[in-house]
Amino acid sequence: MKRISALVILIVLGAAELAPARSAAPPEQVVLAGGCFWGMQLVFESLKGTERVVAGYSGGSAGTAQYETVSTGTTGHAESVEITYDPAQISFKELLDVYFLVAHDPTQLNRQGPDEGTQYRSEIFYTTPQQRDEASAYIAHLQHEGTYPGKIVTIVAPLRGFYPAETYEQEFAVHNPDNPYIVFNDLPKMRKLRQMYPQLLKANAPLGG
Repeated sequence: MKRISALVILIVLGAAELAPARSAAPPEQVVLAGGCFWGMQLVFESLKGTERVVAGYSGGSAGTAQYETVSTGTTGHAESVEITYDPAQISFKELLDVYFLVAHDPTQLNRQGPDEGTQYRSEIFYTTPQQRDEASAYIAHLQHEGTYPGKIVTIVAPLRGFYPAETYEQEFAVHNPDNPYIVFNDLPKMRKLRQMYPQLLKANAPLGG
């Protein structure tokens, strides 16, 4: 009887070892706007856990989601990036750290650096109530701590639609690292990212990441 019981135990243990591991949490998405999408894409695609980062437009309609039209500042769109990430590798809070403290200045209203217009506004387009609550709490914390001398003007709104930008806009910084705009506005962000969050960088992060 003892031999049979031992055999049963061995069979059960063996079956447990052969059973497939519990599936990992599915990837999540968020859309972030913070000025020109060239630099935003460069920064966020350099982070561990980001599986896909696409430059595009959000906040307006599909019919006006073209660069020349968005550049008029009358479409409701913001230049933005759609980030698909693995929450087991990078948390939403860590994405917010990089967004607020590296990727852009959240106190600039309808502009970012040399770029002006509502299409360059600071906005978080959330996809879950958890993202909404965490983003709102994060902003409140930054304000309370006085992280920035000015008021944070970042909008937190639900994602209604995201429209990928033109092919020539994708990976622009990676393909044009010597472009003066990239050199003066975006490469400093990569240096800051390395200084502040080296643990978040992919081993193959582009352009000095």
